[in-house]
Amino acid sequence: MPATAAPAWPALPAAAWAPTRDTLHRWTQIVGKTRLALSPMLNQWWQATFYVTPRGLSTGPVPYAGGSFEVLFDFRAHRLRLFTSAGAAHERALGPQSVAAFYHDYLALLRGAGIDVKIWPVPVELADATPFPADHHHCHYDAVAAERFWDVLLLAEGVLQEFRGHFAGKCSPVHFFWGSFDLAVTRFSGRPAPVHPGGVPNLADWVTRASYNAELSSAGWWPGGNGAEAAFYSYAYPAPAGFAGASVRPATAAFSAEMGEFLLPYEAARTAPDPRAAVLDFCQSTYEAAAALANWNREGLEME
Repeated sequence: MPATAAPAWPALPAAAWAPTRDTLHRWTQIVGKTRLALSPMLNQWWQATFYVTPRGLSTGPVPYAGGSFEVLFDFRAHRLRLFTSAGAAHERALGPQSVAAFYHDYLALLRGAGIDVKIWPVPVELADATPFPADHHHCHYDAVAAERFWDVLLLAEGVLQEFRGHFAGKCSPVHFFWGSFDLAVTRFSGRPAPVHPGGVPNLADWVTRASYNAELSSAGWWPGGNGAEAAFYSYAYPAPAGFAGASVRPATAAFSAEMGEFLLPYEAARTAPDPRAAVLDFCQSTYEAAAALANWNREGLEME
């Protein structure tokens, strides 16, 4: 049987999909806040994230009334789907629509499934904090761009899962944070971290401090925002002395003083001779820089 060719990583220039990205970011926050409101607390807010599935982004099972439900952004069929453990299924189309209209339609979808939940109707981690019911200016949904975003998520998730598998210590799932709108995997040294200074736009400092209460090295993929292009990223908290000047791979990666992290532009990664290898090299070399400079117990934490 002939070998399967490696899939091509699609282009995702910011200018081509920024309006859709900004609208979708807020839609995912509306659904994500549902999971946050109903799920028991986990360390670093892991109970609130989404997961990559073969169809889109899913809440996973959300406990409710002795059972559970799941909400899925299906980026293949462009539907928002809701499934309950009782066997019910509800859905609506994903298409051009304001955040305000999506918010009201989504709450109606929940009510139709017998789910009653209250969420804080204001976006987080965004400079524009227009409440969802009043946001009529974010109203774009380009199905082609959304599906291309999904194609990148699938490919990035596979590489990050591979990277995650080489660590034996505490490590997060590969999951999608709807607040910051990025796919991430985080390794932990097992030591506590100093109190985080906070300062994330429209996010209480105590929320940030619960995320960064342990020493960590995190890597992931961000689809861009505020005029910036998509990139793979890697950072450490607390950043050890010398981290910003560390030598990392590939050569197209560099430290961003503005962001406080290493960035590998997505365009550079996707056009590399072997995108998967380039991303793995980036994740591994930036982790090694953080772990070596901070004197992690690498022999006890790493796997062959």
